[in-house]
Amino acid sequence: MAERRWRRAGSALLRVIVVWAVSTLTLLALAGLLPDFQLQSDDGDSATRTAVTAAWGAGAFGLLTALVWPLVVRALLLVPALVLGLLVFFLNGSLLLIALRLIPDGRGDAAPETAVVVAAVMSAVASATSTALAVRDDDAYGRRLSRLATRRRRRQGANGTGSDCPGMVFIQLDGVGHDVLLRAVKDGLMPTLAGWLDGTHRLTPWRTDWSSQTGASQLGILHGSNHDVPAFRWYEKDTGRVMVSNRPASAVELQRRAIERTGDGGLLTLDGASRGNLFSGGADQVALVLSVSTRRGRENRSRAGYFAYFSDPANAVRTALSFVAEVAREIQQSIRARLRGDHPRVARGGLYPLIRAFATVVERDVVVAAVIGDMLAGRTAVYADLVAYDEVAHHSGPHSRDAALVLESLDRAVALLAKAAAHAPRPYRIVLLSDHGQSPGETFEGAYGLTLKDLVRAGCGLPVSRRAGRTVCGAEARDAAADALRIGLHRRREEEQDFAASAAPGPGATADTPWERRDQMAADPIVLASGNLALISFPDQPGRLTREQIEARHPALLSTLANHPGIGFLLVASERHGSVVLGPSGVEVPIAELTDDGPLAPFGKGAAEAVRRTDSFPHVADIMVNSVYDPGTGAIHAFEQQIGSHGGLGGEQSQPFLMAPVELGDPLHGTEAGDAGGELVGAEQLHRVLKRWLRECTGPQIPLELDGDRGEPQGQDGGQRLEATPPGER
Repeated sequence: MAERRWRRAGSALLRVIVVWAVSTLTLLALAGLLPDFQLQSDDGDSATRTAVTAAWGAGAFGLLTALVWPLVVRALLLVPALVLGLLVFFLNGSLLLIALRLIPDGRGDAAPETAVVVAAVMSAVASATSTALAVRDDDAYGRRLSRLATRRRRRQGANGTGSDCPGMVFIQLDGVGHDVLLRAVKDGLMPTLAGWLDGTHRLTPWRTDWSSQTGASQLGILHGSNHDVPAFRWYEKDTGRVMVSNRPASAVELQRRAIERTGDGGLLTLDGASRGNLFSGGADQVALVLSVSTRRGRENRSRAGYFAYFSDPANAVRTALSFVAEVAREIQQSIRARLRGDHPRVARGGLYPLIRAFATVVERDVVVAAVIGDMLAGRTAVYADLVAYDEVAHHSGPHSRDAALVLESLDRAVALLAKAAAHAPRPYRIVLLSDHGQSPGETFEGAYGLTLKDLVRAGCGLPVSRRAGRTVCGAEARDAAADALRIGLHRRREEEQDFAASAAPGPGATADTPWERRDQMAADPIVLASGNLALISFPDQPGRLTREQIEARHPALLSTLANHPGIGFLLVASERHGSVVLGPSGVEVPIAELTDDGPLAPFGKGAAEAVRRTDSFPHVADIMVNSVYDPGTGAIHAFEQQIGSHGGLGGEQSQPFLMAPVELGDPLHGTEAGDAGGELVGAEQLHRVLKRWLRECTGPQIPLELDGDRGEPQGQDGGQRLEATPPGER
């Protein structure tokens, strides 16, 4: 044992000496190439003296990097990741300037902008050298990777480190549909996944709920319930607020509701980690998790996840350089798309290049590093979301070359995770899955020359934008809108006349009564888009309006929407039938009689049940609108500015995948899939599959405490504290 310890110490010392030597040579080379960087006195020095100066500077920079950099990064944990990434160059350059000041006799000097360049090159070279030496030694490489862990285990009783029981790593490839994955494997874009499918893993498609988007799917997967999540964004009349799945306050509330409904903290409550997700899943360890991102101070563990990655300046410099390269790549690809005249196409300017670079570089690097740290720390369950493909496919299209390049990078990330798993103290089973797919198609506005909001306003007799009135495309849609506008304006004049007649106070009337009526009459509808699903609400009226009430207020609205060529069907409440689905040419089907035929026929199997389930939600909108879908081309029309979208029914967006090791067993076994024709249907059912797989080794998870007053689990992260039943007690 002592001999092995001495051997390790000698090996580590040798690596330090080699890295120091290479850094010294790099510093000498940069001093010769850069005019504003010197390692000599003004009178000149001998070669030996210059080499000693370079060695001194390299050593000082290395020590500052090792000792000061982690403290600086920890102090900046409250800074957003994007800002922290941009500060990397400045911070690293500042450390180099300090190191040069420590050289005796003031022989080191550099201009500030030159120091930034020198520091970046030095960090990259030192990291590459250290990694090259460490890879030759498995133990050293494992120790290097282990520094990525955010913190070591604190509960020894649940510690899986060194256990023969396999841990589980769930990697969500956001927005990658089942068919997209198969095409990528067939075309050679994802060789790692292709190798897994040839022997170790099983691929299973599953079907989303009507709301085919990350908020609904991930909430159901991680917390077992996505009840009352009708879309990505929706208006709640009882609270008067708009809920948006990727807003921190909304994510907190949605997670709280799911926990209250299920009485369970989530999928990751037993020794789990949540990385890059909207929700925590009940995990103790979180990084880049939206539902805890509003926390401030040292306990903000969502931001603390940055520390593990950015504490190594080489990682920070590499990510920052990749960030800049990705911004340039997006600008280049956007220009090429315009020059080629690609169609459909949406604007990709403004802040989008920065947003894309964050999703495809910063978020990917931090999340992958955090997952590697989790595996090396021996955690039992890890769930991470890689959002790169989803972000790019929205603007470039799900089948574009731009999106294909992202799939290649995701495959490399998965390969890196598999390689790191070999150094973990326990075996790991890596499960890949997606939360939804994406369907291509021209935007609703691009296809018909007006937004859905303009069409709704026209149907309500409200003014529309001038651009919509001047459009030269979509004649059929314009005619329908014009008819709606005429009827709506006629109805509006009648209301104005009624208002004028009631304006003079009569006996017993209060002065403000007609003005209250005027405010209600003038209230604009709220139109919210979630991909090719839109929700229309009338905020001045409490509760869910019925078809009869809507037609009494706006006679032309429902017929205008239902007969529009870009709209597939509507869902509205009805006084006679409970709720009805409306289609073109006067088609009306009561919700109780709804099947996958009729107006829902193009949307395929399960559409009727998905619509029926959403109709039962307390916060379903007054009018639910799903765009038309063309089964021949797979195209939909997003009500947002996206040529690859998801959120409603229609095509690949509703067909994500589950890819798991074969030893975990058939995901359809022991589920309700038999009642669904051999399919996994809905995120809640997928949650039960993943939880069953976790229990195969850890045993059933039993809730320990629940706050009865608020219906919330007690624990550090709002996650319910769970324990595993010993195998003998199952």
